[in-house]
Amino acid sequence: MNDYPGRVKTGLNNRENWWSDMPPRTGSGPQPAKWAVVGLAFVLPSFIPTAVELTTGGITAEELVIAGLLLVYGACYLLFPFALPPSRRKTTYVFSVLMLLIGLALVFLHGNNPYILIYATAVLAFSLPPAWALILDGGALLLVLGVHLILGKDDLGDLVAVVSITAAMFFMANLVRAVRKLEAANQEIATLAVAGERERLARDLHDILGHSLTTITVKAGLARRMLESGKDDGRALEEIREVEGLTRSALSDIRATVSEYREVSLSAELAGARAALRAAEIDADLPHAVDNVEPGLQRTFGYVLREAVTNVLRHSEAKRVTVRFGERWLEIEDDGQAVEAPAGNGLRGLTERLDAVGGTLEAAPRPGGGWLVRAEVPATVVVSDPRAPFTEPAGECA
Repeated sequence: MNDYPGRVKTGLNNRENWWSDMPPRTGSGPQPAKWAVVGLAFVLPSFIPTAVELTTGGITAEELVIAGLLLVYGACYLLFPFALPPSRRKTTYVFSVLMLLIGLALVFLHGNNPYILIYATAVLAFSLPPAWALILDGGALLLVLGVHLILGKDDLGDLVAVVSITAAMFFMANLVRAVRKLEAANQEIATLAVAGERERLARDLHDILGHSLTTITVKAGLARRMLESGKDDGRALEEIREVEGLTRSALSDIRATVSEYREVSLSAELAGARAALRAAEIDADLPHAVDNVEPGLQRTFGYVLREAVTNVLRHSEAKRVTVRFGERWLEIEDDGQAVEAPAGNGLRGLTERLDAVGGTLEAAPRPGGGWLVRAEVPATVVVSDPRAPFTEPAGECA
């Protein structure tokens, strides 16, 4: 079997599965208590005639031993789910081998009738790893065959029937193993899908609120200073109107993000960055168009620009910011305070976004002071879909 990342290996053509125990039950399959009742339907049709035969015309010591073994054997078959706790592997092996030995004893003590062995071989198929079930069941059946040949029995039809039923139980047990593994895989997939969607939503909401609230804070502070100084009340009112518009836009973006309809546009982020930097009284040298940026990268570069400008507003105390675009690259540099610090969750989130399109992100102090953020995607990488994956890694502001 070819190996693929994330593939669930359920077949017997995988070495590991031959020696692995039965996976725990994940669904609503038969309960052990219910099995004890259902198992009677399999035990009684075979055991009652044997018990009647043993007790007809009196009972000898040998028949008493056979009846006792038969009673223990039947109880083992009915109660084996209770005796096989997943955490006690040694108990499982001891119980299975003991039941197989009792079955063999009953075969040889009761006219070499091999049908009684089916109960033990079935239990081994469901309780032991496939390799051990094959070894022990096959060895027991070969032993019965050898005794038949030594005794000169030519009629092997009963033994062939037992072998066929044992093989059917063996493959049925491995079908149960496969189903349980697939059920566990489906549960894990569902959990990962929920976690991935939660991370995507958390990061997108953070990207919106982090940038919008920072811009609103800067504009509100500018309006407050103007009103306190009593100068340029018209400009203060304009800033307050823009704050109102930003809050409405942020609310709309949050609703769109929750509904999975929000799109990030590099041109829109460029306009937002210009307004935010102007409100913070930071000189901005920004391009006027984004036509020279490859369309498949504009959404990712929009996230980079948003996060970089947000960090400038929050942390840098810069006086000037310069943004430059290329077909496959983007640079944001400022002249603020450049302090070496571990990358925050925001920069880690951007790194993961760039990784998703085969690019890289560099964020480091400039030699002459300030900070430089550069995102680049090599020309060898084919970018065809401007949308980022639905399940994206979470990130927060640096």
